[in-house]
Amino acid sequence: MPGSFDKFLIAPFETGLETDLKPWLIPEDAFQQLNNAYIFRGRVRKRFGSSLTGYGATTSSNAQLFSRLRIKLTGGAAVGITDGAGAATGTVPGSVFKVGQIFSIGTVIYTVSVLGTPATMLKTDATTTCTLNTTTGVYAFNGAPATTQIYFYTSEPVMGLTQHESGTINDSPAVAFDTQFAYKFNGASWDLIGPTASQWHGSNSQFFWAANWTGLTFSDTYLFTTNFNATIGTPDASDDSMWYYSGAAWTAFNPNFFVAGDKIKTAKMIVPFKDRLVLFNTIEQNAAGTVNTSYKNRIRYSHNGSPLSATAWYEPNEVGASGGGWIDAPTEEEIISVEFIKDRLIVYFERSTWELAYTSNQVLPFLWQKINTEYGSDSMNSTVPFDKVVLTIGSRGIHACNGGNVERVDQKIPNKIFQVRQDNNGVDRVAGIRDYYTEMVYWAFPTANAGANSDIYPNKILVYNYKNQTWAFNDDCITAFGYFEQQLGLTWAAMDMTWEEMTFAWDSATTSPKFRQIIAGNQHGFVFIVSPEITSNAENIQITNTSYDTTTNVLTLTIIDHTLESEDYIKLTNVTGLTIGGDGIYQVTVVDADTISVIVPSCTGTYLGGGTVGRISNVNIVSKQWNFYLKEARSIYLSHIDFIIQKTENGQVCIDYSPSSSNISMIDEGVATGAIIGNSILETNPYPLNTMEETQDRLVHRVYFQADGTCVQIRIYLNDDQLKNPAIAESDFQLEGMIVSSTRTSEYE
Repeated sequence: MPGSFDKFLIAPFETGLETDLKPWLIPEDAFQQLNNAYIFRGRVRKRFGSSLTGYGATTSSNAQLFSRLRIKLTGGAAVGITDGAGAATGTVPGSVFKVGQIFSIGTVIYTVSVLGTPATMLKTDATTTCTLNTTTGVYAFNGAPATTQIYFYTSEPVMGLTQHESGTINDSPAVAFDTQFAYKFNGASWDLIGPTASQWHGSNSQFFWAANWTGLTFSDTYLFTTNFNATIGTPDASDDSMWYYSGAAWTAFNPNFFVAGDKIKTAKMIVPFKDRLVLFNTIEQNAAGTVNTSYKNRIRYSHNGSPLSATAWYEPNEVGASGGGWIDAPTEEEIISVEFIKDRLIVYFERSTWELAYTSNQVLPFLWQKINTEYGSDSMNSTVPFDKVVLTIGSRGIHACNGGNVERVDQKIPNKIFQVRQDNNGVDRVAGIRDYYTEMVYWAFPTANAGANSDIYPNKILVYNYKNQTWAFNDDCITAFGYFEQQLGLTWAAMDMTWEEMTFAWDSATTSPKFRQIIAGNQHGFVFIVSPEITSNAENIQITNTSYDTTTNVLTLTIIDHTLESEDYIKLTNVTGLTIGGDGIYQVTVVDADTISVIVPSCTGTYLGGGTVGRISNVNIVSKQWNFYLKEARSIYLSHIDFIIQKTENGQVCIDYSPSSSNISMIDEGVATGAIIGNSILETNPYPLNTMEETQDRLVHRVYFQADGTCVQIRIYLNDDQLKNPAIAESDFQLEGMIVSSTRTSEYE
């Protein structure tokens, strides 16, 4: 080949993932695949990482106890503190008792690994008795840590994250929900705030909606909540009311709209609007309490004033009525989601978009106005507000409403919306949030092709950079997003990660007290901070039990609803009782929805519980099919690429390539044929003999190729050896540009 080559600079990156065109037609800086990486201010950057919430942990082994939703057993049927012999017996609150739940007494963890009446739990100490009756919820301990508080963890999925606007500026308490209870972050952990007398009974797809609004007086701020769980027709004992939280207690909220006693049982959404509280998509109950009726296209609104007044919701023809009422939209579609654009309230139905317009007429304060007849929303939690538009996910695309028009914003990835799983209430599980710090939107969703072993909870994150309209995907399980302002100032003693895992400066805004972070919850009741400046994932998946085959070296892990896929990689931590060979990172084989296996070099001991798993994110970046000589109808020879990268301490990635629109891995072919093609490793750390690189922030490292074809495409990823090395697998990766050296070769025939 010629000794001189043409040079093509690909930088900055501005297109991101693009699948609307064939890979040879997309722009030079676009990517056919962009997984666990995204475009950020002109560069390709590894996906966000995460860290556990909670500041009470003294070691990593008990960190999960402060980052999971937990119930401090205090009274009633529950005995909250062990006696001098470490004994206690009682009944945990709630109605869900299952495999995967845990207790903690001090730093000792007790895991429910089997069903039973009672079932003996795994234990991380020498407690003589530790049982849970998984039919009645009765627990018993003896020989546990003496005179110590007992905590119970339901291990139910996080079904909502919000804030109670009762704190000082930028310090509003974060509130979380699982299927049964509400919890508040108290500065160190997530503890129960009720209600316990009539806990919620929703399913794992009935998410919570919450809104802050005035209480009995205008100086009060109450948190109104609903999980929209009520049967249509004959009421059921498991039907749930709406509730409000004063900061001290929960009160059921079922306002009457007739003097006779007809009431609103529940609503899908609760929104303060124009000094009124408005309920969307209502289920209403007759005065006798014998019939629930659904009004899926209805809103009910309170009078102008406290929504807790006895007559606040009375219809105009009722005695004592002072401005409450209702209005149905002129469509049979169901109300799905709502959001504001400035002072306008946009309402999404199944296949259309409307505005609930304010009339200033106190007799009829609201009217329906249709904005679009084609685009609606599928998912209550998918709606994300901006100053000038609202984004939501519907059955026909991801679209933006500006109040006058609705149009799709996902033209670069037009078919990806159809990957959202439709069965198992998949569309209800979509959750979105805006990250103001990185100027991104994240949507968690379950994929349609996840298979029977991962068909319930979300397993993907759709990432949208709204500044440059670029897209990407992450692999993760997140059930709910929210905001978090209770972060303490970061100290080195409180960190559970290395310098290599942190890409931020020590004085970064993300480490400052009261910085508004994004938090997320998952299927095991963990709540964790989402951070673009952390390059590893929190250990937020619980190992319920293990077994080991000494013949095959297969370690089988019981992980309820794991959402992992075969060939994923995971990091095992805190597997008390086991000594496992290797570096702690292993490749997954999925057995079923609750079971995976990994091959380990060795394993001894007996599992005692407390184990957790962290996902290892493998970047998978596939470029355009390049040919810079297409206009000449000539093929391309790729000699080498100079990669412009951010320096890391230990990082590296693998660079594979394929010629002529084939799917052939030239690395695999080179190994099979014995061809000399180098090791295809791009080191993002300084070369050992180049002392100058140690002082640089940006490096330029070259990788050589032997590609000759009608086009050439590269793939950037971590190979098996790299994924099994924690220093590499959890390292950062940032690509700022590429200088491609190539030349034209033969003409097309």
